[in-house]
Amino acid sequence: MTLQNKIDFSVILSVKNANPNGDPLNGNRPRTNYENIGEISDVALKRKIRNRLLEQGLPIFVQSDDYKTDDATSLQDRADKVLGKKLTKEAACETWFDVRAFGQVFAFKSKDKKAGDGVSIPVRGPVSIQSAFSVGPVSVTSTQITKSVSGEGDGTKRGSDTMGMKHRVDSGIYVFKGSMNPQLAERTGFSNADADVIKQILPKLFENDASSARPEGSMEVLKVFWWQHNSKGGQYSSAKVHESLHVNNDGSFELKELDGLKAEVLEGF
Repeated sequence: MTLQNKIDFSVILSVKNANPNGDPLNGNRPRTNYENIGEISDVALKRKIRNRLLEQGLPIFVQSDDYKTDDATSLQDRADKVLGKKLTKEAACETWFDVRAFGQVFAFKSKDKKAGDGVSIPVRGPVSIQSAFSVGPVSVTSTQITKSVSGEGDGTKRGSDTMGMKHRVDSGIYVFKGSMNPQLAERTGFSNADADVIKQILPKLFENDASSARPEGSMEVLKVFWWQHNSKGGQYSSAKVHESLHVNNDGSFELKELDGLKAEVLEGF
């Protein structure tokens, strides 16, 4: 059964001595705005959700190279190998969890010159996730690093590639918000069971996500707030629901009670 009730959610997470989301256009420094409010893009958050889904053995269309579970060389190659000429909106949504959740645009060039330019199949997903922003300004520390060996040359002298910079957010509390739309769920087949899978994944979003920029334990989900409305349209707007939660700089929070709509609070993993 497709999703029957509108759902809103918010997630509080902490960052300590880690780069939660580097900006490639700014030397991979942690993303911040002009007021030093930290940001984690919605794309990065969806990437982590997809990775956790892959770890549970669920079929995911948009896979990163370091988490890839097949031998597909591109998205088009994966679509061709799995569905081939049977690629339709309905088949893609039925096959891949992330397609029926987040949506996807299948815009591939045709391999057959006689077939024209190719295929373009837009899928609008019912699950929307906003970027995460820090509750207050964050402090970014940059450290110059060196490697003990050169990546190029004959090894007789230190090359320019041995020098680099490493950036981190010293400490910060971030919040991101999301919603699930039953009307769009009807178009993709996103079900109540699918929604529950995401609900169970959010508290452990950063498990198995360690890297040099994000050491194990440096990023942690503190709380997940889950509002399930009593109808498809919802009792309140998503804006009003999300605004009912106020998060402080230390990670504590105040939750305003909404008549007839109670938040389920999940602890971080």
